[in-house]
Amino acid sequence: MNRRELFRSVASAAGGTGMFATGLDPSWTSIAERRTQRKTSPASFIEARDGTPLFYRDWGSGNPVVFLHSWAVHSDIWQYQMVHLASKGFRCVTYDRRGHGRSGDPGRGYDFDTLADDLNTVVEQLELRKIILVGHSMGCGEIIRYLTRRGSERATRVLLVAPTLPFLLKTDDNPEGIDGRVFESLRSSWKKDFPAWLVENTRRFFATDTSQAMVDWGVRVCLETSLQGVIECNRSNTETDFRSELKTTKVPTLVVHGDADVFAPLALTGRRTAQLIPGSQLKVYEGAPHGLMCTNVDRLNAELLQFVSLS
Repeated sequence: MNRRELFRSVASAAGGTGMFATGLDPSWTSIAERRTQRKTSPASFIEARDGTPLFYRDWGSGNPVVFLHSWAVHSDIWQYQMVHLASKGFRCVTYDRRGHGRSGDPGRGYDFDTLADDLNTVVEQLELRKIILVGHSMGCGEIIRYLTRRGSERATRVLLVAPTLPFLLKTDDNPEGIDGRVFESLRSSWKKDFPAWLVENTRRFFATDTSQAMVDWGVRVCLETSLQGVIECNRSNTETDFRSELKTTKVPTLVVHGDADVFAPLALTGRRTAQLIPGSQLKVYEGAPHGLMCTNVDRLNAELLQFVSLS
C-alpha cells in the first residue's frame, strides 16, 4: 500500500470505524422509520445532563463491564462480547452515544468532555462501582477523558480495542499524523453523499471471510447515526490530543490491536498508546483488521474473559 492509499484508508475511518458494504440492500431506506418505531416503544433510557436521552442495555449480573462503541455505529457492535460475558457471571452495560442509534440527536455535545460526562451519567445512574471499561476505536478516547475528568475511583481496569489514540492530526510536534486537509475533504464528501462513501469503502473494516450479511448489517448500523454526529465526532476524534492524558492514566490497561488495521494503523495508534500509558500491555492480533469484535470473536471473547476475571 503506498502513502496515498494509506492516507485514504486511515482517513476513511479516522472517526473511529469503517463499517461498510458492497451490494447494499435497498431496505436500508426504511431505517429512519424503524428507528422512530424503536424510540416510541418501551426501552431503557438514561437522561444526560443536558436532557439528551441515552439508550442503554444492562445484561447479566455480577461485576460490571461497561462497553463504549466506535464512531458512526452504536452499541449493538458489542453484542457478541456481551452475550459471552453475561453468560459467565458478569454484568454487561453499554449505551448508544448521543446522535447514534437509538439515543437522542441533540445537535450538540460531540466534544470529548461532554461525551465523557455522558459516560459518567450512565455510571452514576446505574450505581456502578468497580467497573471494567472496554472501548473500541473512538470509544477509547471517551474512556481516557472520563478517567481524566472523574478519576479512577469507580474503575478497576481498562481494555482498549483498536484505539484511535493518542493523536491522529499532523502537527509540528506530531509529524507522523495525517494532514488536516485530508479530514476536511472527507467531511465535505459526507455532506454530499454519506451512503455512497460507505459503499465505496466496502469491507476493509472486516476480514476477507466476513459474511456479506454481516457487512450489510454494519452499513445499516452506520446509517442510524445522524450526519451531524458523524461529522462532529470525526472532528473531535481526529483533532483531540490525548498524549498528556495517557501519561497520567493510572488504571491497569490492556491494549489489543490488529496488525492489518488499515483504519487505525498499529504504529500510529495502538502501539503509541501502549507506550504512553504507564505499565500497560499491548497484544497484537496477527492479520486482524479494525473490527476485531466482529472478525476475531472467539479470541477477543477469551481475552476479555481472562481480563475481567483478574482479581
